[in-house]
Amino acid sequence: MPRSFTKVQLLEDARRERATLEKLLEKLTPEEMVHSAAPGEWSPKDVLAHLIEWEQMVLGWIETALSGKTPAMPAEGYKWNQLPALNQQIYEKHRDRPLAEVLEQFQRSYQQSMTTIEGFSEEELFTRGYFSWSGNNALAAYFHSCTAAHYLWARKEVQKKFKDRKVK
Repeated sequence: MPRSFTKVQLLEDARRERATLEKLLEKLTPEEMVHSAAPGEWSPKDVLAHLIEWEQMVLGWIETALSGKTPAMPAEGYKWNQLPALNQQIYEKHRDRPLAEVLEQFQRSYQQSMTTIEGFSEEELFTRGYFSWSGNNALAAYFHSCTAAHYLWARKEVQKKFKDRKVK
């Protein structure tokens, strides 16, 4: 998926991919939402919890930076080359959460992300290095990764689990 180059496009991409993911999720029963084929394999609920955690991490980076501190990126105790271990830790943190709680936070986190994106100017979102804590990256790249690109990934993950049912 190509990256967005304007604030409007960033928001539209996120909304489109989110709507497509939600349309897919509507076709699943509560039992299917929490089912994983093997121990340690992610259920659709686990995939949603993963999305929530990443949205909240990006929002946390911003909150930390706005308080005058440098955020730990991607997370405290992890480097970017340790994402598989971080993602495993996220899975373990959320795997026992009830579906209803995950679904409610899934909606709330999305709204927080969209509201936060809307609050930034085009310059703040797309100027590389505008925020010192983001290095040479533009803030929009982080938002794109935790919204549109991540929703597309999640949809493909869920579709793989139900390919025998041709859920699309």
